[in-house]
Amino acid sequence: MQTRIAVIGIIVEQTDEVSELNRLLHTYRDYIIGRMGIPYRQRNINIISVAVDAPQDVISALTGKIGRLAGISTKTAYSKVVSD
Repeated sequence: MQTRIAVIGIIVEQTDEVSELNRLLHTYRDYIIGRMGIPYRQRNINIISVAVDAPQDVISALTGKIGRLAGISTKTAYSKVVSD
């Protein structure tokens, strides 16, 4: 199965859905390489970056689910490197 390296950028503007976000990230934990969260208190938001190594459809499924959460935005950057 081919996998890709990607970085998922997440901006949390409302904390209502944070428990669901954490549940999703826990569900996909086998694909997560690392995660970094930065609270930006001056703007009352949180910035999270998640590095993943997963099949394209898994990355798309995760980002799609995150993108549907209220008050949470996400964008993904993909590496050009594909592994078998």
